Formats: sequence, C-alpha cells, structure tokens
Amino acid sequence: MGRTSFPRPFCLHSNKLFLTFASSCFEQILVKELDKRASGQAFEVILAPDAKGEIPLPPPKEKKEMSLEEIQKKLEAAEERRKSHEAEVLKHLAEKREHEKEVLKKAMEENNNFSKTAEEKLNQKMEANKENRTARMAALNEKFKEKDKKLEEVRKAKETKPEEEN
Repeated sequence: MGRTSFPRPFCLHSNKLFLTFASSCFEQILVKELDKRASGQAFEVILAPDAKGEIPLPPPKEKKEMSLEEIQKKLEAAEERRKSHEAEVLKHLAEKREHEKEVLKKAMEENNNFSKTAEEKLNQKMEANKENRTARMAALNEKFKEKDKKLEEVRKAKETKPEEEN
C-alpha cells in the first residue's frame, strides 16, 4: 500500500481532478485525518492499487505523417526564426557598443573639462601669487628706500654736527 501525505492546508473538495485520477487508478482511497488545529487540518491519503497492480496510462498521441513540403516549410520557418533571432542579437550588440562609445566619449569630455578647469584655476592661482610677490617686493623696496633715506639724513646730520662743534 502506498502512502502519500499532503502539506497543510489541503482541501480535497477543490482537487476533483486528483480524486478522479486517483479513483480511476486505485481501487480504494482511504483518507485519514491527522491533525485538527485552528490553523488548518492535515490528512493522510492512502491509495490501494487495483488488483491488477497496474496504473492505466493515457494512450500515446498518434503522429501525423508529414509531407516533404511541410517538412521543408518547417525547416525554412526555423531558419527564418534563427536568422531573425541572430539579427536581433546583433542589433542589440550594436546598440550596446554604441552606448559604450557614447559613455566613453562623455567620460573623456568630462575629463578634458575637468583638466581645463583645473589648469585655469592653477594658472589663476599662480598669477595671483606672482602679483602678490611682486607687490610685496615693491613694498619691501619702498621700505628699504625709506630706510636708506633716513640713514643718509642721519649721516649728513652727523657730518654737519662735528663741523659745528669746531
């Protein structure tokens, strides 16, 4: 006797096809209730085979004879489908390559733009530094000239002072 258990919940009323199949293949069907809970029920279905012990199989389908023309038409249709599929795949690959080219082109443009802006910023900073340095050097030169003038005045004042004392 074969035993088959079904997972919870299993409704025998909704599986008429199974019961029809089972009743045609098996002489006796026993349904045993295993558990009865608030969440559902579990059953064990016990199937006893016919006395013959054979399960009837559906009759095999008869193949119709195909003419040479029908075979040729099917082969041509298959070839057409294959070519169509191949063309579709090639089209998809071409689109993918085109997309990759566009992405690479865009990335290169962005890289070039970034390089140009970075170079411009660097040149501006260098120019500003150069101007600042020039301005500082000019300020220092002016300061040194002022000191030189004062020193010269002090020297002249010293030179004239000893002459007055004599």
